[in-house]
Amino acid sequence: MLTLFHAPRSRSTRVVALLHELGALDDVRIQVVGIERMDGSGGHDPRNPHPEGKVPLLVDGEVQVWESAAIIQYLAERFPANDLALPPDHPERGAYLSWFAWYAGVLEPVITVDFAGLQHPLLVRTFRTKAEALGRLRAALTNRTYLVGERFTAADLLLHSAFAWMGKPGDPVIDAWVDRCMARPSAAFAIAFDNEALAAAAR
Repeated sequence: MLTLFHAPRSRSTRVVALLHELGALDDVRIQVVGIERMDGSGGHDPRNPHPEGKVPLLVDGEVQVWESAAIIQYLAERFPANDLALPPDHPERGAYLSWFAWYAGVLEPVITVDFAGLQHPLLVRTFRTKAEALGRLRAALTNRTYLVGERFTAADLLLHSAFAWMGKPGDPVIDAWVDRCMARPSAAFAIAFDNEALAAAAR
């Protein structure tokens, strides 16, 4: 059985939602662990084999997969029944894969830098401005329900999670897409799972 090392209300919550989408909750054990939080609480959990003590981490036999973008692609292809991944011969496969790299290389850094209130020309040249990143996302979603058309994929699950966590940007096109993604039963499941895990830890 695969194991997901997960901390409630963290970046790994989106992987819990993915497992629900994939119908893989019986195939992947979710091991709840602690992590160091932004407010200074928490700390290293010896049960977590992640070399940096972070989450998510997926263990599949002898294989370890880390970083959300990689884990989500891995699981979507490992459990293909619900069609959250695009096969190699799909005409949108290139765009689908590119969104994963764009999330990790552009969107999350831009949102993090903006949240921290940092400004520097090097950051802008490397990652783009928040306005440019949102413009790219808006262009992709204009006249489309999801990033690769009318089909919800693992790319939508990953990218919308940044706004589900940090707040919608106030752009009508992007906000509507975030709402569509958050309205899926998997989002409610992941929230309920985390609430129960936190309640159990407090007992």
